[in-house]
Order: sequence, then structure tokens, then C-alpha cells
Amino acid sequence: MHADYILDQEFRNQILDDSNTKFKDFENCNFYNCDFRNCTFQTVTFIDCNFFDCNFQETKINYVSLRGVFFNRCNFTSVNFAMTDQVIFEFHFIDCLLDYAKFYALKLKKMQFINCSMIAIDFMSSDLTEVLFDNCNLRRAVFIDTIANKADFSTSYDYVIDPEKNKIKKAIFSIDGLKGLLEKYDIVVK
Repeated sequence: MHADYILDQEFRNQILDDSNTKFKDFENCNFYNCDFRNCTFQTVTFIDCNFFDCNFQETKINYVSLRGVFFNRCNFTSVNFAMTDQVIFEFHFIDCLLDYAKFYALKLKKMQFINCSMIAIDFMSSDLTEVLFDNCNLRRAVFIDTIANKADFSTSYDYVIDPEKNKIKKAIFSIDGLKGLLEKYDIVVK
């Protein structure tokens, strides 16, 4: 099926479903206060797009390509990103709600998470090399078999990362964050 190509469009206050997104390529588009909860994102591409105050809560993301995409103040609670197309992809989150989201086994190199709530997020087997976690709540986040080399956790908090079960060479942590690296040893850090 031939994809529809949508260029330089603005979408405001819309409730979208598969008929608005399926087999479509969006380039240089902006989405404001849109609701994507009825979408399954089948064969959808977003290139150089921006999303502001959009709701993706529990949305099914299947075979979506995200290239140069910024999400601002969006809700991604319980979204599974595992089926995201990983060929030439880049996306970032600013002031987003990502609680219970899943990034299982994704290559997320150099991604940015800025001022995000990431409670119980799943990064199992993900590549987080050089990822920036700037002022993020990582309470109960899952880091197992994760590559987090050169990742920056210095301003984030409430994380527990086992250095023996993850690769964290040259990752950046604050003094306050050390307790999250030492938790399994049941020691007291003052």
C-alpha cells in the first residue's frame, strides 16, 4: 500500500486514530494537544516532527519510525516502544510522563530524557550509551543487562543500578546517586 506524505502541517486539539496515521509519512509537522490513544501506529514515519502536550497513554506502537522527533510535555504511560523501527532513528523527551514505559532491547544511543517522570520504566537489555538523563525520576526503573557507558545520571534521582549486571563505564553519577549503585550491598552511605 502506498503511503501518504504529509509535509509542513500543524495539528491542534485532534483525536487521531488509525485512519489518520496508518501508512502515513509526516515530515516537519507539529502536533499540539492531540490524543493518539486510539492509534496502533502501523507503518508510520515521523521525520523532524514536534509533539506538544499530546496523549499517547497505553498507545500501541507498532512499526513506527521516529527520526529527529521531539516530544514535549507528552504522556507515554505504559507505552511499549519495543517495536519501534531502529533504522536511522532519533527521538527525545522533554518534560514527559514515561511511567511504566518499555524500551526493552532498544539502541537508544545519545537520546535525551529531560525533566521526565520515568517510574518503573524498563530499560532491560537496552543500549543507553551517552544517554542524558537530566533531572529524571527513575524510581523502580529496570536496568538489567543494560549498556549505559558514558550515560549521564548526574542530575537524576531514585535509581538503582547494579554495576555488576550492567555496563556503566565512564557513566556520570552525582555523589547523592551513589546509594543507587550500592543498594544491593545493604550499606549505609552518609
